[in-house]
Parts: sequence; C-alpha cells; structure tokens
Amino acid sequence: MPDTPPPAATPAPVFHRHPDADRWAAAAADAIARALQEALAQRERARLLLSGGTTPAPAYAALSRHELDWSRVDVALVDERWLLPDDPDSNARLVREHLLQNRAAAARFEAITQPGRTLDDAVACANAHARQPAAAAVLGMGDDGHTASLFPGMHGLDRALGSERPYVAVDARDCPGARQWAKRISLTPAGLRYARTRLLLLRGENKRQVFERALADGDPHRWPVLVALQGETPLQVHWCP
Repeated sequence: MPDTPPPAATPAPVFHRHPDADRWAAAAADAIARALQEALAQRERARLLLSGGTTPAPAYAALSRHELDWSRVDVALVDERWLLPDDPDSNARLVREHLLQNRAAAARFEAITQPGRTLDDAVACANAHARQPAAAAVLGMGDDGHTASLFPGMHGLDRALGSERPYVAVDARDCPGARQWAKRISLTPAGLRYARTRLLLLRGENKRQVFERALADGDPHRWPVLVALQGETPLQVHWCP
C-alpha cells in the first residue's frame, strides 16, 4: 500500500497594499463582489460571512452599492457577542447599518442571536446554516492577533481550534481583546476552511507589524489569526496605512 501523501502546504498569503482608506475599502469591496458573482454564476445562492468591528465598515458600505443579484445572497456572521441583534454593540447591528443598505438591502441576513434563543440553540442554528459553503469570508484582526472570537490564551481555545463544527460557543473571560463581552459564538477553522475566498482586512502600521510577527512565529495558539491561512486558496490580505 502506498504511503499516505503529506497534507498540501498552506498557500502563502497575498498582500495587497493600498495608499489610502478609500482605495482600500473600494478594493476590498470589489474583491468580495467578484467572489459573490462567481458563486452566483455556479449556484442558485451565495453565502457571505462578515466580521464585526469598526475596521471593515467602510468596505461594507462600498460593497452595498455593487450591482449584484443581492436577493440570492445570504449574509451571515463570522462571530457574534452574546447580545441581541439590535444591540448597538452587536456585530449584527454593524452589518445591518453598513452593508444591508442600498442595493444590498435585498440580501437575506442570518443573525446568530435572537430573542428567546439559548446559547446552545444559537450555535445549532449557526451550524445548520453553515452547511452551505461560503463564497467569501471577511476577517479582521485585533492587536493581540485574534480573529473572529478566537483569542490567544482563551479558555477552551484548543477545543475551538480543533472542533469539527463550523461554529462553537467560546468563553473569552480574562482576554483583554474581548473587553466586557466574554460570552461569544465564533466560527472555527473548520468553518472557515471551505470558504472559497478569504479576506483579511487590516488598517494601520501596528496591524501590519502584528500580522508579520504572527507569520514569523507560526503558532495559532499565540496568534489565532493564522487560522485564516488554512484553505485551498491563498488568504487575501488588504492593508492600508
């Protein structure tokens, strides 16, 4: 019997440098729109995974004006704080205010949390929706190297990184990057792996340096953002000063 071939090497990320925030947002929006258009040409619906935070908001606003058949697009979240979807600090609220406007208002949105939904129910619903592979996943990164709600030093990080489920509940207490929102639901590497296009949106010199340190170190337990590299296609990193 022949030996089992070694796993394919992780593709190196592709780094796109943009001179200013406006061109950065436009380029990121164009890349997401292309991924959705390609998916819609092949299947009836396309799924888009989005992160929260203030960094991607301008890109979402630019994307909302793209001419796509948004009625065939399912928008979901990479992660969510354990907050109701209309809470000002929820990722759902940010996506509604910045993406689900203009032409993109026709998209179907899958909020992870809902009134009356338990944490276990929310995870189960997110995993049920995740059966449809994502055309694109948009990620951010904190100054501590976290992405989604996967924080360095987080209780249960090993379990989340090794989970076969697309989404898990996480406990980020004592993780400064999580601030006061310790209870969360996060995409896992298993959930991210099959996104055809993966984008990491970074702004500022500090974020660039953090990402470069993560690449040099190579340990996703210290730098969870490294899970974004896992996939059949290269991670697309869009950065501006």
